[in-house]
Amino acid sequence: MLSGLSIGHLLVTLAVILLVFGTSRLRSAGSDIGTAIKAFRSAVKDDDEAPGSADAPRKPDQQ
Repeated sequence: MLSGLSIGHLLVTLAVILLVFGTSRLRSAGSDIGTAIKAFRSAVKDDDEAPGSADAPRKPDQQ
């Protein structure tokens, strides 16, 4: 799956990222990403539940 990457490599990479960005920036970025994902899921759910959507089958007109 992760060819060439060991746990040691991943830990060193994580340590470098923490040093460069700091924990407060990473925390706020994670929070922003979480909020965006929640908003996206909510929008998709609301779109699926909307009555009269374009994907809904229509009844033939009765004359």
